[in-house]
Amino acid sequence: MNQPIVIVVDTNVFVSAVLGKGASREVLRNCLAGHYLPIMGNTLFIEYESLLTRDTLFANCYLTVLERETLLDAFLSICRWTNIYYHFRPNLKDEADNHLIELAIAGGAKYLVTKNRKDFLTADLRFPQLQIVLPETLLQRRP
Repeated sequence: MNQPIVIVVDTNVFVSAVLGKGASREVLRNCLAGHYLPIMGNTLFIEYESLLTRDTLFANCYLTVLERETLLDAFLSICRWTNIYYHFRPNLKDEADNHLIELAIAGGAKYLVTKNRKDFLTADLRFPQLQIVLPETLLQRRP
């Protein structure tokens, strides 16, 4: 069996997957199936937990709160916890996104999967080993 590809799943991809939307949902399924190894850190974990409590965000979701929490627990159970020891600042215009790059570098991720790719294109620092991709792009590159 091939080694899973190490990735960071931005919260916007997880929310989109929970809402049942296409490629994001397939990325989450592939994580749960072991094709991808998502990494998790403190800040990203807090973002995930915070988002799940926003009822307005999930007003059109067919999953109940308990089902969303169960899905998050399943996702977290397959994530590799990664500590960030170095900060790369300034880097992105949106300070709230810097932790995603730092997590990806600390965890040796090949891909950062986000629905807001444009937010990362103007980074001051470049990390050639890390690719910022949309969920659809990640699925096309899977071996």
